[in-house]
Amino acid sequence: MAKTTGKSLVIVESPAKARTISKFLGKDYQVEASIGHVRDLPEGKKDVPDKYRDEPWAYLGVNVDDEFQPLYIVPTDKKKQVAKLKAALKDASSLYLATDEDREGEAISWHLHELLKPKVPVHRLVFHEITKEAITEALETTREIDQGMVRAQETRRILDRLYGYDMSQLLWRKVGSGTSAGRVQSVAVRLVVQRERERIAFVRATYWDIEALFETRSKEPLSATLSSLDGKRAPSGKDFDPDTGKPTREDLLLLDEKGASELATRLKSTDFTVSKVEVKPFTERPRAPFTTSTLQQEANRKLGFTAKRAMGAAQKLYENGYITYMRTDSTTLSKEAISAARNLVRTVYGEKFLHPDVRVYAGKVKNAQEAHEAIRPAGTNFRTPESIRGELDPDQFRLYDLIWKRTVACQMADATKQRSSISISGGGAVFTATGTSILFEGFLRAYVEGSDNPEAELADKERLLPNVSEKDPLDAKEMEAKSHTTQPPARFTEASLTRTLEEKGIGRPSTFASIIGTITDERRNYIYKKGNALVPSWRAFSVTRLMEEHFGPLVDYEFTADMEDFLDSISRDETGFLEYLKRFYFGDDSDAKNNIGLKPRLEKKLDEIDPRVTAKFSLGTPEDDPEFREEVFVRVGKFGPFLEQGERKAPIPDGLPPDEMDLVKAMELLASAQVEEEPIGTHPETGKPIYVKVGRFGPYIQLGAPDDDEKRNQSLLKGMAIEDLTLEMACKLLELPRTLGNFPDNDQPIQAFDGRYGPYIKCEKDTRSLPAGVSPLEVTLDEAITLLRQPKTRGRATPKEPLRVYEEKSPVNEGEVKILDGRFGPYVTDGDVNASLPKGVDPKDLSFNSALDLLAERLAKVGTKKKKKATKKKAAKKATTKKKTAKKKATKKKTAKKKGVKKKP
Repeated sequence: MAKTTGKSLVIVESPAKARTISKFLGKDYQVEASIGHVRDLPEGKKDVPDKYRDEPWAYLGVNVDDEFQPLYIVPTDKKKQVAKLKAALKDASSLYLATDEDREGEAISWHLHELLKPKVPVHRLVFHEITKEAITEALETTREIDQGMVRAQETRRILDRLYGYDMSQLLWRKVGSGTSAGRVQSVAVRLVVQRERERIAFVRATYWDIEALFETRSKEPLSATLSSLDGKRAPSGKDFDPDTGKPTREDLLLLDEKGASELATRLKSTDFTVSKVEVKPFTERPRAPFTTSTLQQEANRKLGFTAKRAMGAAQKLYENGYITYMRTDSTTLSKEAISAARNLVRTVYGEKFLHPDVRVYAGKVKNAQEAHEAIRPAGTNFRTPESIRGELDPDQFRLYDLIWKRTVACQMADATKQRSSISISGGGAVFTATGTSILFEGFLRAYVEGSDNPEAELADKERLLPNVSEKDPLDAKEMEAKSHTTQPPARFTEASLTRTLEEKGIGRPSTFASIIGTITDERRNYIYKKGNALVPSWRAFSVTRLMEEHFGPLVDYEFTADMEDFLDSISRDETGFLEYLKRFYFGDDSDAKNNIGLKPRLEKKLDEIDPRVTAKFSLGTPEDDPEFREEVFVRVGKFGPFLEQGERKAPIPDGLPPDEMDLVKAMELLASAQVEEEPIGTHPETGKPIYVKVGRFGPYIQLGAPDDDEKRNQSLLKGMAIEDLTLEMACKLLELPRTLGNFPDNDQPIQAFDGRYGPYIKCEKDTRSLPAGVSPLEVTLDEAITLLRQPKTRGRATPKEPLRVYEEKSPVNEGEVKILDGRFGPYVTDGDVNASLPKGVDPKDLSFNSALDLLAERLAKVGTKKKKKATKKKAAKKATTKKKTAKKKATKKKTAKKKGVKKKP
């Protein structure tokens, strides 16, 4: 091999990581970014090379007939970057592949090696944090590419492609466009649907007890709750069957409102004494340092971050050298990290807050190759959050603060608490008061664990009870009868769904954010958020039922978890992958347990599945309605869910959760829809009937009978109520768009519209929004002319001033980097790529490096498509200019000829 004198080429995934690493490596190294994956399976048949396009497996991008050979291509938007890497490698003396240390990172390194075909020494560079010490150590301990991890990633990619593409095609045909299935996605949707089914099946129960307010001899208040009467225990929510609402035991004190009120009145005049005082000390230990999963959960609970938002901030913190690698399922810390945490406890909180022994946390680590260390601040001296606040955007700062506190707290002393219980007796009744006091804060001085349940979190806070002794008399000041209603199981939040997926072994920590992002994607219409809760749509119910009834193993929790274990075993070189793929796709009768046979099963089910059955859900039959006695169903149709009872139909309003759609609600909606079938009057000009209807997106007016092919609809204006709508107002609405007259400046008509973003006027292509309070039904021609003559406040005609302009230029195109105020909020741009700012981030707080990170992420997603568009436009403009110039010359020549002017030699 010829000796070269060039630099060593180091390739990482992201520009941000490249910038950070280059600071530590010096002039002998050139650091470049692959910007994610450089090769992948084709997205569809259109991306498949011509010679394979007619193959029956081409749409999959996997040759299922030849040992599941994947067909890899370089995506169009990555070709420029690959060419850049090849050019950099030409003069390099060696190649360091420094992608992330998980399966995806290992696969990227392998693809780079296959694509670049290096003729110089190749080293796999791995590190857990981006610090000078870590990079220096990694350079001294390079290794080969781990083929086991590469095969595991490749097998996962092939499995996901076979499952996703073939199942999604069936769902499109049987459920509707936009539906999709996935190895982990479909199981996650099933979990959310199953929880909603439990809520639908839940039968509420109401029970009564008494809350009392006593006063001690020293005039201190003491609140207590009735716990028993004459030996019968007062019930709590867990004493009732969730399926029937009936009590699960017979020895309970079951009071109704009248009985509870009479008892409260009687006990008000009873003498009470303290019958028992119990004090029990207990300790609380700090939680383990963060794994990927627990970080996502806690960021959701404490900071309100989605999994995607948390991982986005963590990725930037890692790439810029602030924290260790953020994809891990390990809770262990290195000796250096433990030493750093313990030193911080001493200096920040004091020796008494330090646990006497080094704490070691054991975790369930199934794949030792991928789990190295917990997420913690980088380096051997953890920088305090306040010391780096100015270097981070708000999301990054809040997440770093969370990681720093959790890491430091894990080496702190236990918190010592005391639980107190006071029993109060009188008149056969026993009341109980409980309290908690903190004797020593310990680790709580630094960190308090969040909670999925705000009420539980409040209950855990310190509650002090007055000092009393047994036989002390108490004065009953208040006795109040209180009703309680049992509550259905809480819906999943992102945090609790992440925890459940992890507990069941479904997916891997690094995939949880993308899983939740996929199932909540509006285009699929599977899961939406109501507050922080995840609510399944009726479409999710339909898809889940179809999968359960016809493809049960594919959404079986245990099967999906076993598949994850299988992928882990491949990465450890403990098993092969080919036989598994064959069983999964083609089937194998000799292995009943693992025999999926996706392809033959799909072929069989294509004719067997009746979408009218899987998309139909019974709500029951009304028993007390003399006129409408047919069974009521929810049907999931092409344009959304609707109710059906015989010939009667009614749309289900958007945002109404399935557990709120019971028979009573359904009958109300059906009755309301029937009223809509009666016209409110007749249009004076057309003679057609006018109806007021309620659709998925709210109330609207329909001109024409239901079977009229020329009927048209018009939404009500914002703020209009159905009950206030008159025939005259309906006729005015049907005039929209309303022609006001001609614009004197160009003699073209001006029209008033009610649009998606509010009312506006339009003249040719020129538009203006109507000011608040001005209706499109009432705006005058003079008002419209005045508005049109005013300059636009938004849009290209009068661009807004940038919110911020950075001094440094873009390292990608040398363009000016600035933040602009867009239609959907602020965004950063370098002239070629635009990237929205994360929700809640103030432009003045966004550092230059963070701005570049956002642009790099956006570039990785959209590639250079925008630039190509611009180039085409420019070329078209150039061609038009040439055409105009030629025309101008021809006219000039013709004029000169007429005048007798001779052409110059």
